[in-house]
Amino acid sequence: MTTMETRATTNGDRFGIKRELAIIPGWAYILAAVLFVGIPAYFLTVVWPSEPGQPGQFFRILFPFVPTTFFAFFVLMVGYVNRDAGARGMNRTLWTLIALFVPSGIGFILYFLLRTPIRTQCPKCCAVIDQSVNYCPHCRYSFHPTCTQCKSAVRQGDTFCANCGVQLEPTK
Repeated sequence: MTTMETRATTNGDRFGIKRELAIIPGWAYILAAVLFVGIPAYFLTVVWPSEPGQPGQFFRILFPFVPTTFFAFFVLMVGYVNRDAGARGMNRTLWTLIALFVPSGIGFILYFLLRTPIRTQCPKCCAVIDQSVNYCPHCRYSFHPTCTQCKSAVRQGDTFCANCGVQLEPTK
């Protein structure tokens, strides 16, 4: 792990896989589990019952897991899009329907290309704003430390401004 990755991880600037999986709602996990168990059970009992002349036991067990894995993953992705779109202030229903009905995964690709940044609340005035801004447009609260000379964003612990080179006051 590089120094930048370590710094990003310790500052909490980076999303981890656990945080992303936590976005998926419980109903999607339950539906995916039902599909993952239900489709193979359907294949084993209805499509290929135990009769002479049927495919081998290994094929009868392994074959249903191919579509099952696809459908379970699809349900989890739809759940992710549904919950993530709501967190980003986007139309949840519209994006869920696009992800469901636009074929070949293009709906998911469109969602990930067009999704808006995660929004946050200003701790001073509670206005909803983008995380990338330095100041709240409503109350001028400063979210990120900035250089006193050029006003570009600086990181915690920087001694000099990376943009203009002026020495910075130590930040806490």
